[in-house]
Amino acid sequence: MRVPLSWLREYVDVAPDATADDVFAALVSVGFEEEELHGFEISGPVVVGQVLSFEEEPQNNGKTIRWCQVDVGEENGGVRGIVCGASNFAVGDKVVVTLPGAVLPGPFPIAARKTYGHVSDGMIASARELGLGDEHDGILVLSTLGIDAPVGTDAVALLGLDDKAVEINVTPDRGYAFSIRGVAREYAHATGADFRDPAEHEWADVQPGTGFPLAVDAEPLRENPAVQEFVVRVVRDVDPSRPTPPWMIARLSLAGIRSLGVLIDITNYVMLEIGNPIHGYDLDKLSGGITVRRAQPGEKLTTLDGQERKLHVEDLLITDDSGPIGLAGVMGGGTTEMSDATRNVLIEAAIFDPISIARTARRHKLPSEASKRFERGVDPLVPFVAARRVADLMVELAGGRIDELGGALYSEFEIAGIALPDGFVSGLIGVDYTEEEVTGALETIGAEVTETSDGWQVIPPSWRPDLTDKWTLAEEVARIHGLDRVPSVLPTPPAGRGLTAAQQGRRRVANALAAAGLVETPAFPFTTEAHNALHGSASGEKLPSVKLANPLDGQAPFLRRSLIPGLLQIAHRNIARGLTDLAIFETGSVFLPEPGVTYGTDDVPPLGQRPTDEKLAELNASIPPQRRHVAALFTGNVTARQPGRAVESYGLSEALDAVRVIAVAAGVEIDVVQGQRAALHPGRAGVLSVAGTEVGYVGELHPNVASDADLPGRAVVLELDLDGILSVAGERVVAASLSTYTAATQDVSLVVSEEVTAGELRAALIEGAGDLLESVRLVDDYRGQGLDAGQKSLTFALRFRAPDRTLTAAEATEAKLAGVATASERFGASIRD
Repeated sequence: MRVPLSWLREYVDVAPDATADDVFAALVSVGFEEEELHGFEISGPVVVGQVLSFEEEPQNNGKTIRWCQVDVGEENGGVRGIVCGASNFAVGDKVVVTLPGAVLPGPFPIAARKTYGHVSDGMIASARELGLGDEHDGILVLSTLGIDAPVGTDAVALLGLDDKAVEINVTPDRGYAFSIRGVAREYAHATGADFRDPAEHEWADVQPGTGFPLAVDAEPLRENPAVQEFVVRVVRDVDPSRPTPPWMIARLSLAGIRSLGVLIDITNYVMLEIGNPIHGYDLDKLSGGITVRRAQPGEKLTTLDGQERKLHVEDLLITDDSGPIGLAGVMGGGTTEMSDATRNVLIEAAIFDPISIARTARRHKLPSEASKRFERGVDPLVPFVAARRVADLMVELAGGRIDELGGALYSEFEIAGIALPDGFVSGLIGVDYTEEEVTGALETIGAEVTETSDGWQVIPPSWRPDLTDKWTLAEEVARIHGLDRVPSVLPTPPAGRGLTAAQQGRRRVANALAAAGLVETPAFPFTTEAHNALHGSASGEKLPSVKLANPLDGQAPFLRRSLIPGLLQIAHRNIARGLTDLAIFETGSVFLPEPGVTYGTDDVPPLGQRPTDEKLAELNASIPPQRRHVAALFTGNVTARQPGRAVESYGLSEALDAVRVIAVAAGVEIDVVQGQRAALHPGRAGVLSVAGTEVGYVGELHPNVASDADLPGRAVVLELDLDGILSVAGERVVAASLSTYTAATQDVSLVVSEEVTAGELRAALIEGAGDLLESVRLVDDYRGQGLDAGQKSLTFALRFRAPDRTLTAAEATEAKLAGVATASERFGASIRD
């Protein structure tokens, strides 16, 4: 909302020496945001001049200029010669002259310069050059504005071009501030200055007359809540050719509205002043009376912007006997608009349902100054006043006369009282307000406060539909007395509390992966049903997924069952920007609904009250099971090409290293065995398990999946159930103690069938060797000469250590052979010769 300061001063006592910054500060203190300062950006000498004579001189380019002699007053140099290209003025006319040294909006500096064979000592200005409008029909002749000022008068002050406007951001709940009336009241709240309400009138003075036919769907108004009030009155014999006064043009321009002729300017002016949108009809173009109704199927309307619009059956219309003549509360129709030929005007001031107007404006993509105000709620007490104010201005500025023809449809409205318990405001805000401060603040904003046995009964003012409960009343008390009184106190955490074991485990895993060189890249938890099937199950089958009722992206309306789709999107985005070597990871929730269970509820309790325990249990049951996973993706090169070292691409070894990093950070042992997964390359996929329980997978993406994700090369991924891993680890991860005794190392090569996996054979060695075996590592996989078809030789490096002594070679060998025996019994393994 842009607020010209001269206009603000009409309704509130702003100190004469108050600057725009002072006004900003006052409005910020009562909850508005400072946006911008607006002005006409004119400086230097701009004065009233009188044309003494001119000579018309045709030019070679076909243009005719006038060489003028203009009197600008003795104090400004007397008579000056000025070249002018306009021809809409005569000798004796008074005009606006910008002298050398002046700067007009643009910026456009004025200087004496030679042109068309003359030295033009200044410029005669048009309205557009002064910033008073977009029209450029020639220079501005002051007599057309009804102005006759002495030669040499400062034209900047004369035309109101020295005014400034402060722009504030008005939040949606404070629609009353979309008016000079509302902002002036708030400035009075902030400073204690006297406020003069432009809407205060005697009821008898604002009656619109009678006799004009009005109807709302041919039913009583109380049965049509979309129209709460409708007032019309008539002004006859207006002269639309009369000029809009410069002070009104200047105020409208500063408020962001261009001048469109005196009749339309008056309706816009009153809308900005009082906050009630006004519409004017050419009375002679109306057919019969006015009916407010919903649109019928197939109806169309050409609005003031020249667009033919197909109407929806929910659109609220203004109609006469000819059909629709306006979109109620949004924009009028072209058939009844006021024009240069208008002589009689029907003024409309109404109150429409905010939701209905908002839907119509959005449906037709037609935001307007009127709809912006109706959407936020207009004071139901001002339509009569607004219609009378427009009529008075049309009489004063357009020469009209008020007719007795008019009418009004309205119903009594009642504002419900709000119970405000004693002590509630102080308890909520955290400030010890006295009773006088609480009641004084509420009475200041216009509320009616009545004392009760346990507090007060408060009836909000008619212009504040946002005050609906005791919480909003408490906010008003805090706002009026200054938010700087609200203490900033950090709550003291209770002793002995901190991160849970699960939280600590998740942080350890994330920190360990980051320390290992991976980059954490959180993604949105939304995906497609196809991605959920491909990455959320081993076989690629369709599993239950949670579909959002109102998704952010209509193409990805499902909650993810896997973290991999998000990592694929992030990898694609980075590769498209030239970052081709990636090692990224994410820890986040996946959503795993159970088959046949419906999640979600339409019965959500209001935000202002705590749900019951039963309702909380119901709400929790409506949430699908969520598990926290960790996933990583590798693509591109581990090391780039460099002297002495070949390019090394990411592969399964880097993914397995990341698995080991996670295992160490979580405090568990993760086993890997070969497996199959729909999204992974056959033969290059592994199943991850902890203590015999499957917790995830690792492997190279199937080439088709990588191609569909627009990844240019191979990509390796892993995903683990982090919650499951940490639950197995328990609450603590205890570091193993370091033995001071020497380790004994031995290797063993076992011949087994190719169907036996290295992980299975390693597990058998560990089980058979017992506690003396400290570590076992696969170091070779041989298949070929010396072995039978279908066999392979796996070589493991074994390390033995005792906690209390140095092992002998015999003890190490005995433990090794015990492990071999277990492997032989389970898989038929034999030691390779």
